[in-house]
Amino acid sequence: MDAELAVLAGTAGTTLVTLLTTEAWQRVSDGVASLWRRAEPDRAEAISTELEATRADLLAARDGGDEESGRELGAEWQGRIRRLLLTHPEEAAALRRLMDELQPPTPDLPVVTQQATASGHARVYQAGRDQYIEER
Repeated sequence: MDAELAVLAGTAGTTLVTLLTTEAWQRVSDGVASLWRRAEPDRAEAISTELEATRADLLAARDGGDEESGRELGAEWQGRIRRLLLTHPEEAAALRRLMDELQPPTPDLPVVTQQATASGHARVYQAGRDQYIEER
């Protein structure tokens, strides 16, 4: 498996587990199940059931203050997705599209450019935000 697919599987597993406890969980579940439905139709129903069980486990862990379960479940899904991509690399493009769809929109932030020139014994202080200088 090439490194790019391994990174994709890692990112997808983490994103999946993170989003299963949000309002986007159904969209995530449907998207992941559709990957299996295309690649391994006989496993699609089991994957849907496993996603629901993972969501229940995550919610219970969150209520109990158990952060380790989230990391463990993320690793499990990373492995499942990695194995799917290993046997069905053609699903990588669909997985990338799903991950792109699930990313929250980023606001258009202004671009700030700073430039300064100092010569001799001059000092230049620049900051993108707060700056406190105490001269002695």
